[in-house]
Amino acid sequence: MGVSFPAGTIVRTGAERATLVRRTYSLVFVSVLVTIAGAMFALSQPGLLNAVAAHPWLSMIGVFVPLFLVMGTRNVFPLNIGLVFLFTFAMGVLISPTLYVFGQRQPGLITQAATLTIGAFFVLTAYSFVSRRDFSAWGSFFSVGLWVVIGGMFLNIFVFKNAAIDVALASITILVFCGLLVFDTWRIRNVYGPDEYVSAAVSIYLDLLNLFLAILRVLGGRRN
Repeated sequence: MGVSFPAGTIVRTGAERATLVRRTYSLVFVSVLVTIAGAMFALSQPGLLNAVAAHPWLSMIGVFVPLFLVMGTRNVFPLNIGLVFLFTFAMGVLISPTLYVFGQRQPGLITQAATLTIGAFFVLTAYSFVSRRDFSAWGSFFSVGLWVVIGGMFLNIFVFKNAAIDVALASITILVFCGLLVFDTWRIRNVYGPDEYVSAAVSIYLDLLNLFLAILRVLGGRRN
C-alpha cells in the first residue's frame, strides 16, 4: 500500500522547513496512535474482527475511501485532519485480524516488529535529513518496485500459495518502503511547502505502516 501526492511549493527557508517538519511528524505520531486505537477497538469486538477477516477486500475498499477524500481535501482544514484520523482509525481496524493471528501464534512478535520499525524510521529519517544526496530518482525506482511486489503478492495468493515466497516478497517490501521512506523524507526537506504537511504526513505514515507489516511477516514467516 502506498500513495503519491503532488507537491507544490518548494521549501525555501529554515523557518518554513521547521514548520513543515513539526506539523508533519506531529500528525504522523497522532495518526499512529489513532491506528493503535482502531486496532485495539477491533480486537475488543469479536463480531467486527470476524467481519473484517471474512471480507478483507470489501474492508480494504472501505478503508481507502477516506484516503481518497484526503487526497481531494488535503488543503481544507480541519476537514483534512478529520479524514486523516478516520482513515488511520479504519486502517487499524483493517490490520486487526493480522495482529490477532500473529499475537496468538507468537506472543511478543508484534512488539519486536514495532521496535525494529521505530529503529529503522529514526535511522532512515536522520540519514535523509543529514545526507546531501539528491534522492529524487528514488521515487520512481521504488514505486516500480512496489508495483512489482504487489503483482508478486497477487500471484502468490491466487497461484503459488507458497509461504517461502511470501517471506521473500515481505523482505523485498522492507527494502522498497525503506527506500520510499528516505525519498518521502527528502521531499519534506526539499520539495513540500509548509502548508503541505497533510500530504507529507500521509506518505510517511503509509511508509511506516507497510514497513511494520512487512517486518512482521518476515519475523513470523521465518519462525514458522
